[in-house]
Amino acid sequence: MSDNKPQDDNIVTPLKPSEIVVELDRYIVGQSDAKRAVAIAIRNRWRRQQLPREMQAEISPKNIMMIGSTGVGKTEIARRLAKLTNAPFIKVEATKYTEVGYYGRDVESMIRELLDNSISLVREVERENVRKQADKKTNEKLLDLLCPPPVSSNSSLNAMLQDDEDSVKACNLDGEDSKESWHRTRSKMEAMLNDRKLESRAVEVTVEHKATPVMMGGMNIEQMDVDFQGMLEKIIPANRTRREVPVSEARKIIFEQQCDALIDEDKINSKAIDFAQNYGIIFLDEIDKVVASEGKSGDVSRQGVQRDLLPIVEGTTVQTKHGYIKTDHILFIAAGAFHRNQPSELMPELQGRFPIRVELNDLTKEDFVRILTEPKNSLTRQYAELLATEGVTLDFTEDGIEELASVACQVNEETMNIGARRLYTILERLLEELSFEAPDMNKDSVSINAAYVQQRLGDIVTDQDLSRYIL
Repeated sequence: MSDNKPQDDNIVTPLKPSEIVVELDRYIVGQSDAKRAVAIAIRNRWRRQQLPREMQAEISPKNIMMIGSTGVGKTEIARRLAKLTNAPFIKVEATKYTEVGYYGRDVESMIRELLDNSISLVREVERENVRKQADKKTNEKLLDLLCPPPVSSNSSLNAMLQDDEDSVKACNLDGEDSKESWHRTRSKMEAMLNDRKLESRAVEVTVEHKATPVMMGGMNIEQMDVDFQGMLEKIIPANRTRREVPVSEARKIIFEQQCDALIDEDKINSKAIDFAQNYGIIFLDEIDKVVASEGKSGDVSRQGVQRDLLPIVEGTTVQTKHGYIKTDHILFIAAGAFHRNQPSELMPELQGRFPIRVELNDLTKEDFVRILTEPKNSLTRQYAELLATEGVTLDFTEDGIEELASVACQVNEETMNIGARRLYTILERLLEELSFEAPDMNKDSVSINAAYVQQRLGDIVTDQDLSRYIL
């Protein structure tokens, strides 16, 4: 492959923007502008990989800032996006980071977490690549445990019998007969093993326990750039124990051992670094909470968070225990409600690193109805499936869902607007009694209609003081 051509990657799933939006629509209601923005940003990353290397270096990611109230889908869009593309992804809260010397975590730790996530994804792919070979070696190892090979001719006995050729020949003949018998037995064992007829047979396996570092004096292992775990493993020998387990469990233990033996850790780390650099996504939540406000004692700390975030978002090199990783092409998606301040109050340099800004709309009653019915993992489906395990059939009627949406909107307006998260509290309260009594109901059917909702939630909604604490 020429140096000017991009490397093929068999991990990331290339999707068209329209395909990404369709997939996001299956889980998230509305917010079409935000979905289109993230879909284009993800496709641009794939387009960049198709360019010559000198051009790739010049194209920076189009970082996105999502602005909207809590519970409108900001986090869910980013999380679903990472799952769709199979890209390394972490969600962090900006308020956890601050200057060294104040409180909080080192901002570079987010890059180390992203790399750890990337290593996990790459290792899983490598495990699939060696699965057939590991399965074959696992079966061979199990056969050795179930049917050990015959003991070879004793060398000392052969030495004593060197002068007696007849005895030596007889000994060798016995050995050959034993070997043939062993091969026949092993073939039978192999057939039974493949047919899973020996799963309960007990075998003895060796289990290795790696040394675990014990940190003293309040040291933070996250912020250590050296591979302390690796150093300990070299200094302290691994603890090996013999265990007697069924074949079914031994197969899992041996398979893991064979995978570890076949996988090249250096190759995984190198590929994971490249993977994280070019496809990593970091979701920076609560970015509005680090905007400095006049007259507040936390100004220095908040301004410090922005200063520390700036080089990471701009592009820098971070040292990790697995090697150096560049942040120049990592996609950052920031999100915040911005109720008390504006994105323009962030540092100008930091603002400039988020060229794409999308505003997410507050949810209406119609949106709540759609959230309760349309998504693949809608809450009504979740509760229906949960209670179906007890033999109870839940039937959410159309007027019942309308009433639930009205209650959610009303409580959000009169207390605090927490978006779709209000549906969780309302449904849990609505079905609390039913969930408690379900095991004793003897396979009953319950209709969740408007009357049922009003009966369970009517008093709570009308009492505003009470709803603040319950819903």
